[in-house]
Amino acid sequence: MLARLIGKVERTCDWDTAIQEVVTEHGVALNYVDISGRAEAGDEVLLNTTARKLSLGTGGYDFVIANLTRAVSSSNGCRAERGHIMKLRYTPEQHAVCTLEEMPEHAGVWEWDLNGLPVIVGQLHSQIGPVAAGLKLRGKKVAYIMTDGAALPLALSRLVRQLKSAGLVDYTITCGQAFGGDYETVTVHSALLAARHILKADSAIVCQGPGNAGTATRYGFSGIEQAWLLGTAKALEGKPIAVVRVSEADERDRHRGISHHTKTALDLTYARCIVPLPVGASIQGLPPGHDIRFVDNVHEPLNVLQEKGIEMTTMGRSMDDDPAFFAAAAAAGMVDA
Repeated sequence: MLARLIGKVERTCDWDTAIQEVVTEHGVALNYVDISGRAEAGDEVLLNTTARKLSLGTGGYDFVIANLTRAVSSSNGCRAERGHIMKLRYTPEQHAVCTLEEMPEHAGVWEWDLNGLPVIVGQLHSQIGPVAAGLKLRGKKVAYIMTDGAALPLALSRLVRQLKSAGLVDYTITCGQAFGGDYETVTVHSALLAARHILKADSAIVCQGPGNAGTATRYGFSGIEQAWLLGTAKALEGKPIAVVRVSEADERDRHRGISHHTKTALDLTYARCIVPLPVGASIQGLPPGHDIRFVDNVHEPLNVLQEKGIEMTTMGRSMDDDPAFFAAAAAAGMVDA
């Protein structure tokens, strides 16, 4: 059920050109500029208050559905005028983007394969920082592909902004219903091919955005997409590398040690994957049939993140709170594939 309120904007703060934080009498709300236009103090806005009412992980924020004071200019809705692919399709917020698949200059790319491109597939958005730092330590050009498994607007991710500003991620691609990357594609298959042949990336990180959904059941979590994403990488002649979710601090038994999320995804995938872990880590519960690699020096990417001042948390825990989680992700960026 959609919960809505009308609020009056008291003040605003730009996170970047694509997203604003606006304060109304109801609290803090996020405004996606490409959808609702820019908001200014005094504007009346229609708010989606559903997540806050349910006290979800994004419950600290409302979201602006529409600006009731000013019309949205035509330049706000579509950053690429020649595009006609809709994202957020068949919703009131559907908007056109220009996808790489539509561009005639790239017509030949979609007939190729990945030619051995390492494809590092995560389950939680917080894993991409250590992965990217590890890849950059090894001199790689990095493309981050954000799926539509969780948050759909890339602009929501403070982490991606920090990684790009620090030079740890070179390009972003949003695929499926996700939007707002440097480049847009209809599918993850096209995103991978674009990373390899258009952007000339040496490695691709594929992972959902912020806001993993979970239900404490075997299959009811959005990170299960790791299974088919690894299979897609293999089918396109890439090298599938699975980021392992590990925790020594999670209070839930199912996520202590190697998470049941990782075990389930690796059990379901048809691909034989490289599964990196820090030296000395336990492999208890990992399904057979994969190539387990133990990686040394996983502290080095984590040091890079700290030196660059990049804020790293997972489920509210910092690197100091749950070092095993971040070390496992760093292993995936440091593994020789």
